[in-house]
Amino acid sequence: MSDTPHNPAASSKMARRRARELALQGVYQWLLSGNSMTSVQRHLEAETENLERVDRELFVSLLRGAVDNVDTLRASFEPLLSRPVAELSPIEHAILLLGAHELRHSLDTPYRVIINEAIELAKAYGGTDGHRFVNGVLDKLAARLRPEEVEAARAAKG
Repeated sequence: MSDTPHNPAASSKMARRRARELALQGVYQWLLSGNSMTSVQRHLEAETENLERVDRELFVSLLRGAVDNVDTLRASFEPLLSRPVAELSPIEHAILLLGAHELRHSLDTPYRVIINEAIELAKAYGGTDGHRFVNGVLDKLAARLRPEEVEAARAAKG
């Protein structure tokens, strides 16, 4: 028996973070392998230990959403890039696809949470300054996709 009290909010937050990490692995694999999204998903689910600790609904939503809408998502962030999409690292590319998908479709999740989660993924899995790049692109994208929410957050900061 554990001495630490069960914290459902913390468990939920960790389950969501694990879902984003798993979705990142999936989009990364899909970008590099070209395998079908279904086979990538099956492979990840078979290889992941403690899958019950992952918010599976969020994982599937992110993975399928990023892959199924890849052209639309790329078109939304491509004008904000300082280099062509083809020159992005696969990790940065995957994180931007996931972040763009969440900004577009997870309107119940505050844009700052989405950007912060993307930054954490970039710090953990990306190159040295990848998190700064991801932050800059998603910040600009959030201002385009969620102008009212971004403006309200900036006004609240004073």
